[in-house]
Amino acid sequence: MKKTLMVAALTGVFATAAHAQSSVTLYGLIDAGITYANNSGGHSLWKASSGTVNGSRWGLRGSEDLGGGLKAIFTLESGFSIMNGTAGQSSRMFGRQAFVGLASNQYGAVTLGRQYDSVVDYVAPLSNTGTQYGGTIAAHPYDNDNLNNSIRFNNTIKYSSVNYAGFKFGGTYSFSNSSEFANNRAYSFGASYNWGGLNVAAGYLQLNNDVTNAVFANANGPAASAAGAQTGEWTFLAGRQRTFGGGVNYTFGPATAGIVYTQTNLSDATGGGISGTQSGTGSTGGIAFRADSARFQNFEGNIRYALTPALSLAGAYTYTRANLGGGVNPNYNTVALQSDYALSKRTDVYLQGDWQHVSDNSAGIGAYLNGLGSASTRQDQIAVTVGMRHRF
Repeated sequence: MKKTLMVAALTGVFATAAHAQSSVTLYGLIDAGITYANNSGGHSLWKASSGTVNGSRWGLRGSEDLGGGLKAIFTLESGFSIMNGTAGQSSRMFGRQAFVGLASNQYGAVTLGRQYDSVVDYVAPLSNTGTQYGGTIAAHPYDNDNLNNSIRFNNTIKYSSVNYAGFKFGGTYSFSNSSEFANNRAYSFGASYNWGGLNVAAGYLQLNNDVTNAVFANANGPAASAAGAQTGEWTFLAGRQRTFGGGVNYTFGPATAGIVYTQTNLSDATGGGISGTQSGTGSTGGIAFRADSARFQNFEGNIRYALTPALSLAGAYTYTRANLGGGVNPNYNTVALQSDYALSKRTDVYLQGDWQHVSDNSAGIGAYLNGLGSASTRQDQIAVTVGMRHRF
């Protein structure tokens, strides 16, 4: 009898230990608000908005201890609209992220699946659009540098290093999954260094496409969604996209100030352009490039200040120089201001105002704040949002 009780007790102990070595976490963020815009497609706009600052999402994150400092990890993350319950990212079940891999305490992590690129991982956190202090609507024009995750990459293998006394680095490679190995693929790499209040980062992203290839030309179709590295949420229809940039942030007391520079160069662009979704002209159309190459340069300065542990203020100004070819060279001035009050550790309310001015809309280019749905018919666009966020 005593032996039976002892075996039962030991079995319970080992079962508990095994359970403790594995974990799955349900998490998420809900961002909902009311947005007013002075000009959206030629009319003033009032709308109930989801994800104006941070995209609403829910996800599962898990790990299993394999021993020796090694563990299996996975993340499944779904984006959605809180206003109508529909899935985001072209109605994917796990459109934001979906990957599995191995992580070592000594060597870093290798993961495979649908993932973010290195510019997003390393540079975006230093920008206003890549944080909770500006977010989606504060993206650089058309999110031309992808700091706001307009593109996520399928078929991706990613390496992320451990933290070496503040220094981290990593890279990605996204397979085309077709016999045309070099077409419809992408790769990126980046690094960051943190020392005291100083944070420095840089990253590079390249997308290779053949604009005559149906896989990319039909970028919203099933071929691109299922097979290629492109995702369906494309920004530019061009033969090659190169994006690079870097930034510096410094925290002193309750304040953090930073600067970010990014540049996106497009080649083999004749006949291509900016997607209608990104340009605010609807699901088709967009702005066409006038020459074989195009370029965007973004110069951003940002600052945030914690007035109290609960109340924070943040602002950013971005000057964007664009060259769309054919003498079309619009310049954009974008300002984002936000005040945020934390009701608890997980719930906050915010007031955010955004303004953009484009230097010349004679070529039919109006101001466009990311996420509003339609570009302005004039050179200016203003949006004000009152919202709340809840994290779980």
